Amino acid sequence: MYRRALLRRGTIAGASLSALQTTAVSSTAASGTDAAEFEPRGRVSVEGAAETAVDDDGDVAYLAATNGFVTVDVGDPADPSILAEERRIEVDDRRLTEILDVTADGDRLVVPGPANRKSDVFEGFLLYDVSDPADPVRVGEPYETGYHIHNCHLDGDVLYVVANGPEEDPEMPDGNRLDVYDVSDDEVDAIGRWSLLDHDPEWREVYWLARYLHDVYVHDGVAYLPYWNAGTYLLDVSDPSDPQFRSRVRDTALDEQRTIEDAIEAQQALPGNDHYAAVDDAGDLMAVGREAWATDADDAGGPGGIDLYDVTDTEAPERVATIEPPETEDASYRGGEWTTSHNFELRNGHLYSSWYQGGLKVHDVSDPADPVELVSWEDRETAGFWTARVAVPGETIVASSTQLIPGADTEGALYTFPIGSADEERGDDDTAETIPGFAGVASLAGLAGGLAGLKWLRRRDAHE
Repeated sequence: MYRRALLRRGTIAGASLSALQTTAVSSTAASGTDAAEFEPRGRVSVEGAAETAVDDDGDVAYLAATNGFVTVDVGDPADPSILAEERRIEVDDRRLTEILDVTADGDRLVVPGPANRKSDVFEGFLLYDVSDPADPVRVGEPYETGYHIHNCHLDGDVLYVVANGPEEDPEMPDGNRLDVYDVSDDEVDAIGRWSLLDHDPEWREVYWLARYLHDVYVHDGVAYLPYWNAGTYLLDVSDPSDPQFRSRVRDTALDEQRTIEDAIEAQQALPGNDHYAAVDDAGDLMAVGREAWATDADDAGGPGGIDLYDVTDTEAPERVATIEPPETEDASYRGGEWTTSHNFELRNGHLYSSWYQGGLKVHDVSDPADPVELVSWEDRETAGFWTARVAVPGETIVASSTQLIPGADTEGALYTFPIGSADEERGDDDTAETIPGFAGVASLAGLAGGLAGLKWLRRRDAHE
């Protein structure tokens, strides 16, 4: 893989953000952390930016860019630069469009689309060799699934793809499911699948968008599947050709879900809305993000936060805490200011999270029952963060900003942030210190939280 010195041959320079004005941004920090240090180091414009993946060395970010994808050199976080852009991708005279996700492992990049149901477009995914990220090369044959792909996850040579559609769609006779493909040697072979409706047929009575499989994350032979209002399912994929149910967590009642016929209520309103799920390095702590909005001006619901679960025993998950979303005056879908949770990463006892215009946040989750917000940064007029990823542990976070928020003027861009100031450990005194010009943030640990944290630690230690 290219090292940083070689990656400096990028063609479009990123803008240094050392002169950002505090009138335009808000930054917060817990006691012992200098909020002024947690601000963007660099930024590069990326039209249509959505999801971001990072290469194994943390030198290159791969961005889904709606009508294509972009590779970005982030080896020098103060000066990110575009290496390559692949736009207006076509397969047999049909466009691959609405690319909102990419996934990478080693030198392989997978580009899927479209993210939602469309007609007269290519539905499937392409494989790229990115051993030279400045010159991505399409390999193998395009694979046509016949259904839209909202998200997917590449784990070695195995690709996990979310497959959704109403039962009247001939490609969806078994409803919302996970499809598994072997993509080794630049060939694609379908090797397995798992269906919510096969496992729990009663969900067939629920409106299909209310049981939508939104994403997939795989770690150490376990797949984590956020099925919107049907909850988040954990599957054993140690044999990817034969996924097996382990457990699930759910915040809704099936009887209530049967009554939902309105698409807006099914997609936007809490409870439910399991949107993204991932685990920490050890696989002991799972986070489930709930992307949600108020359905109208009188609705007290939305936006959605992030729930933390002890999954030391993957067959018996236990919720230990909830991280609430940033506030907004209008939490509706078209309110112009989204602060609901989106994509995130758990790494080294920290949660790196994106909240659209609610900003980028870092929490210390070393005691999962008492998550402590360490730092955050937001610019609601300009930045709507889609994801947060660790590029280099202890050094750099990358976060993509999207233009796809209705009624907002947010930009498409990739930001880099320093990770050192974000990773300060919680001190003996959890009380926040207010920094001039900024609001202090840190939660006080209650007795119940402390006991739950001790319980989690004991359970984790027992399994090590």
